[in-house]
Amino acid sequence: MTRILAFETSTSTGTVALLSAQGTTVSVTQRTVEGSTGHAAAILPLADSILSELNLTQKDLTAVAFGQGPGAFTGVRVACGVAQGIAMALDIPVLQIGALTAVASQAAVHHPGALLYVALDARMDEVYFGVFACVSPLELVVVQPPVLVAAVDVLLLLKQRQSFWFQRLPQRSSVTLVGEGWGVVQQMCPDQVLSEIGVVDNLLARPEAGAVAMLALQALKAGLTLLPEHAAPMYLRDKVAFTTLERARGDGGNPRAQAPSAAALLPMLKADLPEVVALEASVQSFPWTYKNFEDALEAGYEAWVLRTGEGLLGFFIAMMAPDVAHLLVIAVAPDGQRRGYGRQMLEDLTRQSRGTGREGIVLEVRPSNLRACAFYQAEGFVQIGVRRDYYPAAKGQREDALILKKSFDHP
Repeated sequence: MTRILAFETSTSTGTVALLSAQGTTVSVTQRTVEGSTGHAAAILPLADSILSELNLTQKDLTAVAFGQGPGAFTGVRVACGVAQGIAMALDIPVLQIGALTAVASQAAVHHPGALLYVALDARMDEVYFGVFACVSPLELVVVQPPVLVAAVDVLLLLKQRQSFWFQRLPQRSSVTLVGEGWGVVQQMCPDQVLSEIGVVDNLLARPEAGAVAMLALQALKAGLTLLPEHAAPMYLRDKVAFTTLERARGDGGNPRAQAPSAAALLPMLKADLPEVVALEASVQSFPWTYKNFEDALEAGYEAWVLRTGEGLLGFFIAMMAPDVAHLLVIAVAPDGQRRGYGRQMLEDLTRQSRGTGREGIVLEVRPSNLRACAFYQAEGFVQIGVRRDYYPAAKGQREDALILKKSFDHP
């Protein structure tokens, strides 16, 4: 019998759930924390009451799961901390599930053929937004990674990127809107009729522990568990207040989400490889081959392309080791360099890596590539070692590789 205890406290509504699974039989018992505050004090007694009701104890648990956000800073830390504490005490694994993914899964059962546009209230007239597609029961594909965007800019984001989403999944013919964030969008854009964008599912939906538990069961079967010390909240709002110096020079209020870029970051598909290989060859003296990229996709590495309506701007591939993300290759088209696209891709990899509990990013770079070395140094990477004769060089020679690492400061 598999039993997963799940916590979801990333919004003002907190929930706790216990999932029990044996074979194809799955049951979920969920309880809600009443009131918009007090999650920290309430969720453990609520979990104990569910276990007691079912004549179980914490020792009967197989794993513990939590909603990692994005969401209320205190809320996601509470769920993460409680899950870590239980897992450490019982020596069981942790599973972390994104808030937008949980909301998407709650709607997917009713809209299996649609693209799911999920929006959650991020306060300050902003929303957390992501796009998902259900490819099978409880199996969701991330089409648009979660982003923080001003509510008034959501329509701009859709205008810029919707065509890309449908190009990636041409079998999808409809759109479903779900999540409480759409109410914020409607408030900020009163002339917009939401039903003109897509089918309106549930504009009150928030992530629930029951959905977290169901997704955690799939993650457990896939071996996507974490050691408790590697669990971490997902934050999309990296900056919540201006410094004293910034306020002194005139910055006031709170930092706001930037307007969405016209460049769309999308999962790399095999159909992208001819363009990817051509771009790689245009910027590298010893480029990866088509087979190298094909093998990386088949191995399940994190592989993303950055596109605009004019074509491919860049790409990156990273291997997710248990403790760090290993950036294997990253490139920006020559006519797109020095415009922030490399930083945009690196920031996305940072969010993915932190969100999955990794402690940092490592990479190799040629010492002779002074421009790349300067870029990585500016992005917080420091040298931690050298790989001798790592790269092929001209005239049959070899060149060392500098090993660089960017460490994260997890909360």
